[in-house]
Amino acid sequence: MSTLLPQITDRVERLLLRHEELQRTNQLLAQQVAQLSQERDALKGRLQTARNRIDALLERLPEEPTDAATP
Repeated sequence: MSTLLPQITDRVERLLLRHEELQRTNQLLAQQVAQLSQERDALKGRLQTARNRIDALLERLPEEPTDAATP
């Protein structure tokens, strides 16, 4: 039993270190997700603005003649 205690202690310490590493990694990933979400939202806004501008330009174009006699 006395030989198992140091092994268990070592294993628990390694698990604690790994847990801390995973927490830091998770925190960094959460920050990246938040940043990418903000970037996505900004790009969606820019896309909508561009669509609105294109729609406005299309509205300003003259109607095409529907005359079938034109070649």
